[in-house]
Amino acid sequence: MAMTMNGEIQLAAPRELVWKKLNDSDVLKACIPGCEELEKTDDQGFRAVARMKVGPVSARFRGKVTLSDLDPLNGYKISGEGEGGVAGFAKGAAKVDLVEREGGTLLSYHVDAQIGGKLAQLGQRLINGTAKKLADEFFANFARAL
Repeated sequence: MAMTMNGEIQLAAPRELVWKKLNDSDVLKACIPGCEELEKTDDQGFRAVARMKVGPVSARFRGKVTLSDLDPLNGYKISGEGEGGVAGFAKGAAKVDLVEREGGTLLSYHVDAQIGGKLAQLGQRLINGTAKKLADEFFANFARAL
């Protein structure tokens, strides 16, 4: 099952600080819902473990996250893939853009993702609702971290 999600959030912080925090594994770990581990593996990679619950399906996903197309202070592409055992798999990528606006930074994102296994059997509406909730929670946490 494939899904697409777009959004933006106005952050009350300068673009330099937003960029720095988007590249800080401790900040990302604290902001990602359900994240149990996030370790830097190289300049553009991380190993991650996160516990997620989507409807009646709960799973612990292990995977990797890679940063690419780095354009300091302007944005990057973040890609990831994870395995959740019998619950299935998830993989996707997000293009993140930063623009100075109204005394702060406008962060916009475009996500393309795919899921399979039991998760994909739950239905598009439940998956999309959960994905939107997780994105909103991440950005609320990130705004507080700034």
